[in-house]
Amino acid sequence: MTEILYKLDHFEGPLDLLLHLIEKNRVSIYDIPIALITEQYLDFVNHMEKEDLDVVSDFLVMAATLLDIKARMLLPPSEEEEEEEEDPRADLVRRLLEYKMYKFMAAQLFGREQEAERQLFKPPTVPPEVARYEPPVDLDQLLDGLTLARLQQIFESVMKRTEDKIDPVRSRFKTIRREPVSLEQKVGSILEFSRAHRRFTFREILEREPDRLDVVVTFLAVLELMKTGRLVLFQEHLFDEISLEAREPENGAQEPDYGGMEDFETADYPGEAE
Repeated sequence: MTEILYKLDHFEGPLDLLLHLIEKNRVSIYDIPIALITEQYLDFVNHMEKEDLDVVSDFLVMAATLLDIKARMLLPPSEEEEEEEEDPRADLVRRLLEYKMYKFMAAQLFGREQEAERQLFKPPTVPPEVARYEPPVDLDQLLDGLTLARLQQIFESVMKRTEDKIDPVRSRFKTIRREPVSLEQKVGSILEFSRAHRRFTFREILEREPDRLDVVVTFLAVLELMKTGRLVLFQEHLFDEISLEAREPENGAQEPDYGGMEDFETADYPGEAE
């Protein structure tokens, strides 16, 4: 929110008017003749033209403050407060000194702004080829004072910075490699299961597998056993459970042909080695 400043007859608020009256009467700001200043201040307020209520209220508040200070100075101090009581004008003096300081600083900044308006700047007109020119490197000057001990010190400093960049915890991390899923082993496992159960559902086979890759390899193993005639698939109605039945004897010892079968691997999983 932007603050709006009102300027009334060359006085920017009640403190500005008080400061003007003090300078006009040539009195010390530390020893204000409060009766004289209050009288002149009230005379000015009485002759103020019609202004905004917010502006007038600031001057009236200061007038009430001056009258309060004047009344307190006229009253004799009590015996208990004679030594401890502060000068009633002290707070007003502090406010006037602070306002005078800011007013002086504002005048200084305004003067600098006026001086800056009279300054002109010319953009550089150096040719691009001149601006891009770099003097050749003088190797003798660059290597001046370089000794073997200094080179050793620089090398050790570089190596230490490299060691400091290494995380002592993460640097011990290794890569966990997943064991390949063997189609050969899946075929043997399914054959062993089929000899024991003879007839079973495809779901029962899949529920034994721990993850997606094992499910895929199990599916391929079932297809391989169906192709060789060791398993037969049944489905009585559409969307019913798929049933499998073993065509081998319960104690059959014939080993399946694993020709052309390959192991299946997943991507490496980074992590901390066990």
